[in-house]
Amino acid sequence: MSRTVFCVKLDHEAEGLAYAPWPGELGKRIYASVSRQAWQQWLAHQTMLINEHRLNPLDAATRSFIATEMENYFFGEGSVKPPGYTPE
Repeated sequence: MSRTVFCVKLDHEAEGLAYAPWPGELGKRIYASVSRQAWQQWLAHQTMLINEHRLNPLDAATRSFIATEMENYFFGEGSVKPPGYTPE
């Protein structure tokens, strides 16, 4: 049986994640209050950020940037799209 959470992004009860998707306190917060559906939306947004900013996920500065954007996306005012970004 899957677990449910009250998703902070979607603002309703939904299926939760199977494990914490990020290390540390941020990962614990996401596990406790983000649904699978919202996490999938974040992954698409994260991919766009990496591509548009031409980031290297192996770089520590990139991981820090992604963590900040992830926190803003789920628990803050939202993650902003890069300047000049136009969806396909």
